[in-house]
Order: sequence, then C-alpha cells, then structure tokens
Amino acid sequence: MDYEYEQSSEIEALDSIYYGDMQILERKPVLKFSIPIKSEGFDEGDGLACRLVFTYTPKYPDELPVVEIDNEENFDDVVDKSQLLTYLTEQGEENLGMVMVFTLVSSGQEWLNDKWDAIKKEREEQMLAKKKAEEEAELKRFEGTRVTVESFLAWRKQFEIDMGIPAKREKEAKDKNKLTGKELFLRDTTLNESDLKFLEDGDAVKVDESLFQDLDDLDISDEDDEDYVPGQSGSESD
Repeated sequence: MDYEYEQSSEIEALDSIYYGDMQILERKPVLKFSIPIKSEGFDEGDGLACRLVFTYTPKYPDELPVVEIDNEENFDDVVDKSQLLTYLTEQGEENLGMVMVFTLVSSGQEWLNDKWDAIKKEREEQMLAKKKAEEEAELKRFEGTRVTVESFLAWRKQFEIDMGIPAKREKEAKDKNKLTGKELFLRDTTLNESDLKFLEDGDAVKVDESLFQDLDDLDISDEDDEDYVPGQSGSESD
C-alpha cells in the first residue's frame, strides 16, 4: 500500500468536506491537522464542542492515527474526554486498512450529540423533581401536618408548657388545699367544744334582779302608748 498517497488523497477530500474548519498544523515529518466537532444547539449557545487533532503514523491507514482532544467547551465535570477517546479508538480499530478520519469525525460528532441529549434529559428531570418537591411542600403547607394521637399529645403538652398551664394547675391545687373560715370552723372541733363549755358555764353568770322593776306595777295604758311621742314629757300646755 502506498501510505503517502492514501494520506494525501484523504487530506484533499477532508479539506473539501470541512473547508474553512480543518486546519493543517504540521506537514513534516507527518501530517497533523485538526477538525472541530460540536453537538446540536451549540451554535445557539448551549451544547458541547471540541477539536479532534489527528496525526498520521507512517503506516496509516494500516495503523491507527494518533487522536487528541483539544479546546473542550462546556465539558466541565459532565463530560469525561477519556471516554470519547476510548470510543474513537474502538471505531478506528473497526476500520483498520481504510482511511478513517471522516468516520472518526462523524462518530465523535454523534457521541457529543448523544452525550448532550443525556445531559439535557438529566437536567430536565432534576428541574421537574425540584418543581414537584416545591409543589408538594406548598401543598403540605396548606394541608397542614397529618395529626396522630402521639403528635397531638406532644403538641398539647408543649402548648400547655408555653401557656404556663402546669404552673396554674399547681397553684390551683394548692389553693384547693386551703380551707375557708367556715370549713375551718366545721373541721376544728375545739371551737365546738368552746361553745359547749360556754353554755355549761352559763349557770355561773350572775344576774342582778334588783335592776328590773315589776312590770305589773307600772300604770301603762294602751292609750298612753298611742299618745306617747318620743322626746316629750309632762302635759301639753295651751
């Protein structure tokens, strides 16, 4: 096989296909050139892109060309370029003995498209999951927390603590233990005994009967009772 002829013929075809995009980087000792690839949507500002750099070996196409990846855009942490290199190597091994750069470029382009589609799908799923979580949280806020016996008892206990109810109940319990005057009187038997003792000792109280007149000797008529005006004494003068 005339390797030099095969290589020069492929370069002419590639320059015609990728006119304006392909760049010849070196001609000696072997040809080295680059061709850019990009996913759909990249020109609109969202997608993946890079440059594939090919270097012919002396026995290419019976040998694989050296392939490098340069100028990655938007790969960041979502794209591992080593995976792309592995994929291109596998495609090249399937085409040994034939010029393969066009096939490798097309395969790389397809790989970027598939990768970008997977990235977009994952991002959309994340956005949907986030939106769903926000909607569920909003719905839960309106519906309130589902009440169980345990949650209600815990809530009531905390509520009573916040309102100072246990302290009030303790004070009320202490107040209930305090007796009123009547209750003390009824409960204190010594008071009853003192009253009884007073009645028993009543015979010892002396009454001076001389202080009282015999009411039968007083000349008090009913008429006098009717004419009597308090504060006046004697007969009424003309």
